[in-house]
Amino acid sequence: MSGLDLNAVQRIADALWRAQQTGVPVAPVRNAIAELGGDALDAAYAVQRVNTERQLAAGRRLVGRKIGLTSKAVQTQLGVDQPDFGMLFDDMSIADGEEIALSRTQQPKVEAEIALVLARDLPHERNTIADLIGATAYALPAIEIVGSRIANWDIRLTDTVADNASSGLFVLGNRPVKLGAFDIVHCGMAMERRGDPVSVGVGAACLGNPLYAAVWLANTMTRVGAPLKAGDIVLTGALGPMAAVQAGDVFTAHIEGLGSVSASFAHHSESTS
Repeated sequence: MSGLDLNAVQRIADALWRAQQTGVPVAPVRNAIAELGGDALDAAYAVQRVNTERQLAAGRRLVGRKIGLTSKAVQTQLGVDQPDFGMLFDDMSIADGEEIALSRTQQPKVEAEIALVLARDLPHERNTIADLIGATAYALPAIEIVGSRIANWDIRLTDTVADNASSGLFVLGNRPVKLGAFDIVHCGMAMERRGDPVSVGVGAACLGNPLYAAVWLANTMTRVGAPLKAGDIVLTGALGPMAAVQAGDVFTAHIEGLGSVSASFAHHSESTS
């Protein structure tokens, strides 16, 4: 964070932290980040790091990373043109089909993704596809429940980066599949809300290949001094457009060769489970 006004970084992080704690979204933070000077993206990640450290100090455990903004459809929706990353903590994981209280995240939307679970560390500065494949234990179908602490999802790249890449919750399928057992590029994805289609896509929608997204993440994490480790979960990015969530919704994502995974939302703000 060399050269940045650390007090200003802290103030932006504090605003996002309060929004998370109170459930009341805040105005976009991109202008405040721009006023920090220097590279705005670096400044946004500095804000993210402040709250990551705060989460860890509060006892949350880091279990992986998410890659955001990899689908052209989602990039178009949000007006951005490059990926970002955020942190996955242990208490963000939801069991397949478990009822989710809407109060667990803010302004939730869902997207279907391919998750990778690593068997080995990825410490290199420039990882190859072969490195990534060799380090991956298996893949799983996933639904990410994204949420924004920014009011009305009025976000640009620096807003979402500062806000932990709009992370919320995630659901993993429970049938691991080796990478060689399915076609990660051409696998079709269809997501339904109570049987009605809400999103369709394909593996190639994620930066042309979800493995490319994972390599980008591995290289980026090494560059920032936090390389991916064995056991880490990697949410590689959306395969199609996001869908908004309402109370009582049940979403099921089917990914060809990987199987299905479901996210079920309570009819009221607090889950009874």
